[in-house]
Amino acid sequence: MLKITKNTLLSDIISNKKFQKILAKYQVPCLTCPFAIFEIQNLTLKEVCETYNLDLKKLLKELNKTIK
Repeated sequence: MLKITKNTLLSDIISNKKFQKILAKYQVPCLTCPFAIFEIQNLTLKEVCETYNLDLKKLLKELNKTIK
């Protein structure tokens, strides 16, 4: 994975333990939501952040920092 963007699907990053920690830090509820399994294939990070009023810029910055 070269870079995580606002259009990255949650399903593409959620299995990575490092990313899970960051998502949990930002309180992304999809990690524990029982319905996420049905939606996760189509949810982008932008949609998740908009829905739950999360700071997309900060989240992307921290996720991408772990790739380097």
